[in-house]
Amino acid sequence: MTREFQVQGVPVSELARRYGTPLFVYDGTALRDRFHGLRDRLHPAMEVFYSLKANPNISICALLHSFGARAEVSSLVELTTALRAGVPPQQVIFLGPGKSRQELAACLDSGIHAVVCESIPEVALVDELARERGVKAPVALRVNPRFAVKRSGLAMGGRPRQFGIDEEELFATTDLVKRFPDVDLMGVHVYMGTRILHEAVIVENTTRILDLAERLSAALNLELRMVDVGGGLGVSYFDGESDLDAQVLTDGLHPVIEDFTARHPGTRLIMELGRYLTAEAGTYVMGVRYTKTSMGERFAVADGGTHHHMAAVGIGSFVKRNFPMAVLNRLDEPATEEWNVTGPLCTPGDTIGKKVPLPPVRPGDLIGVHRSGAYGPTASPGLFLSHGYPAEVLVHEGRCHLVRERDSPEDLLQRQRLYDPTAHDAADVPH
Repeated sequence: MTREFQVQGVPVSELARRYGTPLFVYDGTALRDRFHGLRDRLHPAMEVFYSLKANPNISICALLHSFGARAEVSSLVELTTALRAGVPPQQVIFLGPGKSRQELAACLDSGIHAVVCESIPEVALVDELARERGVKAPVALRVNPRFAVKRSGLAMGGRPRQFGIDEEELFATTDLVKRFPDVDLMGVHVYMGTRILHEAVIVENTTRILDLAERLSAALNLELRMVDVGGGLGVSYFDGESDLDAQVLTDGLHPVIEDFTARHPGTRLIMELGRYLTAEAGTYVMGVRYTKTSMGERFAVADGGTHHHMAAVGIGSFVKRNFPMAVLNRLDEPATEEWNVTGPLCTPGDTIGKKVPLPPVRPGDLIGVHRSGAYGPTASPGLFLSHGYPAEVLVHEGRCHLVRERDSPEDLLQRQRLYDPTAHDAADVPH
C-alpha cells in the first residue's frame, strides 16, 4: 500500500479534496513543539515575541500566543492582526524603518509596549504625536552597531542600512532625553541578521548587544527597561545545513542572560522569532496538472508556483537551491528521476524546483514543498497574472480549520473600478 503524507492523521489527499490545491497546510502540533522546545529551555527572563512578518495569518498568531508568544509587528495591519488575535497591547512592539504617521498614532492610541524608532526624525514625530495626545510615548531606539553579524543568511546591521540609528550617532547625541520631553526613552533594539544556524554566533551577538545596550544607557542617561536582542534563529532548508540545537543554544545564552539580569533585574528582555517558529510547521501542496519532456529534461507543471512561494526559489539568496520537496501521495516510492517543478505562470521564472530528485511523476500527483510555514504568501507576488492567493489550512488537535479562503476572481476584481470611455460624468479628481 502506498504511504501518504499526513498532518495529524489527516491524509494530504483528503486535504486536497476538501480545500483544493494549491494550499498551505500548517501543523498546530509542530508549532507548539517548536515554541516550547525553545521556550522551556530559555532563561525565564527572556521573552519570545513572534514576528508576524514570517506568517501574518491571524490564526497562526493566535495559536502561538496561546502557547505564550508575544507579538512583534511592522505594519498597521500586523498591529491590528495581533490585537484581534488576542495579544495584549503591552505584549506588542512595533518596528520598521518607514512608519507612517497613521501607524505611529495607532501605536500610541492602542498602548503597545514600545515603538522601536529607527531614526532621530522618527523620534521627533513620535514626540509630536505624544504631545498632541497628552501622553508619554514609550520608545526603544534601534541601533545599527559598528560590529557586523557572522555567518548570517541576510545581514541587517553593521553596515550602511535603512535600519536603525548608527551607533556613533547615538553616542554623539547625548541630549535625546532632553530634546524630546514627551518621549519615554526606555530601551534598545538591535537586530543583526537572519537565518543564523550557529549557536555560538547567536550567543556572541547577544552578548555584544547587551553590552552595547548598557553603554548606551549610561551615555544617554536613559532608563534601560527593555532590550530587544533581535533573533535571526535559522532553519535548515538545504543539503549540508543543520538545525540549531535548542539545548546547546540555551546553555550558551543562560550565563549571558543571568549575568545581565543580575545587574538589571527590572529590564525586559526580548527575542524576536518568526521563521524559526513557523517554517517547519508548514507544507505547500501543489497538484500536478501536466508532465512533459523538453530537450531531455522532465517537467511537472503544477497548479502552484512562485506567486505563492517565492522564498522557495531563493529570494534574498545568492545561491539558488531547492527546498525539500516530495511527491506527497507516494512517499514510499524511491526518487529515481530528476524533475523540474514549475507552476502555471506565463514566465520562465515560475520554476519552484530544478532537477528535484523525485519518483516518476504523474498528472494528479500532489507535490509538497516542506518547511514552508514562513515567508510563503507574505513574501510572494500573489497578484502576478491575477492568480491570487491560495487557501491556508491549520490542522490542530486532529481537526482541520480553513484559516484563509482562496482568492476568487471576484475577490481580485472587486477593488478595481471600470473606466467607461462613453460616460460623461465628472471624473474623481482630488481637490
